[in-house]
Amino acid sequence: MAAIAGVAGCLGCGASKSRQEAASTAEGAPPAAAVAFDRDSAYSYVAAQVGFGPRVPNTPSHRAACKWLASELRRHGAEVIEQPMRLTTFDNTVLDATNIMGRYNTASSERLLLLAHWDCRPWADEDPDESKRSQPVDGANDGASGVGVLLEIARQLGRENPAKGVDILFVDAEDWGTTGQEDSWALGAQYFAAHPPVEGYSPREAILLDMVGGHDARFYREYFSERAAGSLNASLWGIADSLGYGEYFPDRIGTAVTDDHVQLIQAGIPAVDVIEFSPSGGFNSRWHTSSDNMEGISAETLGRVGETVMTYIRRNY
Repeated sequence: MAAIAGVAGCLGCGASKSRQEAASTAEGAPPAAAVAFDRDSAYSYVAAQVGFGPRVPNTPSHRAACKWLASELRRHGAEVIEQPMRLTTFDNTVLDATNIMGRYNTASSERLLLLAHWDCRPWADEDPDESKRSQPVDGANDGASGVGVLLEIARQLGRENPAKGVDILFVDAEDWGTTGQEDSWALGAQYFAAHPPVEGYSPREAILLDMVGGHDARFYREYFSERAAGSLNASLWGIADSLGYGEYFPDRIGTAVTDDHVQLIQAGIPAVDVIEFSPSGGFNSRWHTSSDNMEGISAETLGRVGETVMTYIRRNY
């Protein structure tokens, strides 16, 4: 993914009505009781992905991880759809890629889409050590963290089916992009939006999780998300605040980030991106480097994000 431009500002005076209501409801009240979400389980799911090695398309690690992800969704009771694709990158590499979708309560027409990319950056081009910049990254935070949270959510949905429809999408080929070419990113999401694997597929809204495992990560309200789905952003940030996580979900609009959610927005699906990106400091310091490994992953951060999204699901779906 790539950041576009700094568009940050305080939402205190211009907050949406739903955000103001969430704040007033929580004022003076104890933190809300968290729903079932096991942060240690999410952490284990991140570690399991990293254990395959870099999940770069066209590699044995990628193929093995693909089979495992689909099997985990099935194990947790989802109806699984695999969407194989042949995609051509900006450098004319042809990728054998696969989007993996797990569906709960398929009879419901009212649906929520949760997604994260599961592939890895093929080269550590931001590494401070030039000798490592041609190496693939482990993608512990950039990729595996969002998938880890969603696998734990799948485990919880398998225990207690949602009343409405929930879909979990592991989207491929997000991270084979280059600076200055926005369309070179999110190739799997582009394909998914253009070729929905379910006829007439149109979820009510979508939540993307990307880089959600960093130590003490802060999550600002991403600019494109705010424009396309401000009420959903407000609900998520209000829930995080009610759970006692307001420090980690600052009530500010952050930078515009080119990520998988943009493809959904362009297809008419209101979508938000929960992503660590500081308006002043940019992406996590391990982003696109050889140090994007398990040392950079915090079970506490995974729990904050997971509990927030899980609470939203239980309240609304």
